[in-house]
Amino acid sequence: MADRVTVIGWDGSPLTAAARSALAAATLVAGAPHHLALPEVQERAERIRLGSVSLAARRIAGHRGTAVVFADGDPGFFGVVRTLRAPEFGLEVEVVPAVSSVAAAFARAGMPWDDAQVVVAHRRTLRRAVNVCRAHTKVAVLTSPGAGPAELGLLLGSVQRTFVICEELGNEREQVTVLTSDKAADRTWRDPNVVIVMGGPVGPVVTTGPAEGWIAGRDPAAVARGWTLPAEAYGGELGEGETDLLRAAQLARLGPRVGDLVWDIGCGSGAFAIEAARAGAAVIAVDRDTQACTRTDSAARSFGVHLQIVQGDAPHILENLPEPDVVRVGGGGVAVVSAVADRRPQRIVAHASTRDEAELVGRDLTEHGYHVECALLQSVELDTRAWTETERSVAFLLSGLLPERVS
Repeated sequence: MADRVTVIGWDGSPLTAAARSALAAATLVAGAPHHLALPEVQERAERIRLGSVSLAARRIAGHRGTAVVFADGDPGFFGVVRTLRAPEFGLEVEVVPAVSSVAAAFARAGMPWDDAQVVVAHRRTLRRAVNVCRAHTKVAVLTSPGAGPAELGLLLGSVQRTFVICEELGNEREQVTVLTSDKAADRTWRDPNVVIVMGGPVGPVVTTGPAEGWIAGRDPAAVARGWTLPAEAYGGELGEGETDLLRAAQLARLGPRVGDLVWDIGCGSGAFAIEAARAGAAVIAVDRDTQACTRTDSAARSFGVHLQIVQGDAPHILENLPEPDVVRVGGGGVAVVSAVADRRPQRIVAHASTRDEAELVGRDLTEHGYHVECALLQSVELDTRAWTETERSVAFLLSGLLPERVS
């Protein structure tokens, strides 16, 4: 095992005394080519071009001597420190920090970033990173080869965003470019780069005192308490499939979360779509009715959430939509449920007004390989001044879980 391992963050600034001292004693140095070319790296030191951090960690664990690992930006922020400290390698490391590439990117843009979401995009997580960009107004994306600005722009499709693309931060080839997301695929971008993605509606301004903010990311106080809100919050009476308790049960079954893409088919007033978006998910709301789409758009703007609203008849309108993680079918019956199940989302919820209709939907989901549950939900609202019944609703709630995609 290496006698000593020092991780040096590099942001283009002159190396600190601690970094120079570690390099002077190093018998092994791992890093990118521009790190290994630094004059402070001793000629006698073994050099490893850093590709797979796990492979480098295994090599360092077997090295007799002192080792240095370079990393761009802050090595403790989505960096190499986590891998090096993994139990299978048993490495104790000292860290010489630097300004993170995210902080540097926002500094170049002259913007604060305590209200930003930060995600890492590589081939395996690219779709989820794009969903965060769909749902949030300010996102920093740490890219990788094959999951860069061009791929982000292509997957965002018709969802328009502004990109601030920061290439090769900290060296003489550094370049900052501002353009719209639909233009990102027209160029070739140099690695490494950070993309600041901005756009979508801005929610109500929330102040929490003189400091104006107390937590990174979205302020929880900007989101009203409760999974579901009363009909009055959405401008009045809702459809029969949009009762508070039914929506709460559907949200509980689907569990929308940051990084997910939710389809809400038959969005009606937009209540469910907005509540899924308030949970941090990206949402596509679909309805054939023009007034429903208009009402949904108006409600989304009032809540400061971004929805992609698609007008058209399901199931045909669904064919060109991006792959969903979870889906609420609020209308269309078995034909729509079947078309959704063909796309293999992890979870599907639907409701039915009769047992026969529920059985048809349940059988279709079972035939598609879903584990199906059905519950009869009955709610009675009371006027608490006289404790008399004011409204009664009954619905069959069906949920389908795809075992192969449980996570």
